[in-house]
Amino acid sequence: MKVVIVIPARYKSSRLPGKPLADLCGKPMVQHVYERALLAKNAHKVIVATDDLRIFTAVKKFGGNVLMTSPEHQTGTDRVIEVSKRINADIFINVQGDEPLIRPEDIDSLIDQMLSNRSCQVATLCHPVQKEDALDPNVVKIVRSMDGKALYFSRHLIPFAREDNHQAIYLKHVGIYGYTAELLKKYDKLPFSQLENMEKLEQLRLIEAGIAINAIEIDSMAQGVDTPEDLARVRQYMTRFMNENHAPQRAISI
Repeated sequence: MKVVIVIPARYKSSRLPGKPLADLCGKPMVQHVYERALLAKNAHKVIVATDDLRIFTAVKKFGGNVLMTSPEHQTGTDRVIEVSKRINADIFINVQGDEPLIRPEDIDSLIDQMLSNRSCQVATLCHPVQKEDALDPNVVKIVRSMDGKALYFSRHLIPFAREDNHQAIYLKHVGIYGYTAELLKKYDKLPFSQLENMEKLEQLRLIEAGIAINAIEIDSMAQGVDTPEDLARVRQYMTRFMNENHAPQRAISI
């Protein structure tokens, strides 16, 4: 089965405009994501999907594969859907363009789930976080069934421990998805989702439509880049790590 990794990258970001081109140790952030995606063992191709000529030019400059997509897309998944109509593959992996420290082995875990479980139409990743992190509405939480299916995603604290003697385990959702080509064909035809609209979480469209999402638990990951403060922390870490002549392949604490 052919597996393609798609990295949606848009220039306009409300919290950090131009984020994919932010400099990290002499390379644009999107290049770090692209190079780490290339290290995934079970993917056949990596493509950046953008609607901005500046990002397109930057990817071409470092020798990456890139497609211009519609500026009308509202989400990264919309961009992946367009790519799936232009590139022939069985499975598409959506890797966010703001994860410059993503571990290739975690991408492979997602691919392995899609390849080994033929009934799986969608899969994603999650990992444990402390309560103080889970309280942040920018950290999307997930609760799962006993067989690893996602029950719900929320910006709110879930699960809620009503009694103090219950020690809740909080799982942070990692915004990386695996989709079958067949699922993507019907994704944008799914009915309007009130849950998606309220939480501003596109994966809730699938949950509300009754489509199962397999959620794979991995080791804690380094944070992605959503804000200028995140960018400063990641830049500081990468500068320190590169000065020590290592590659940032493992989980880190920032």
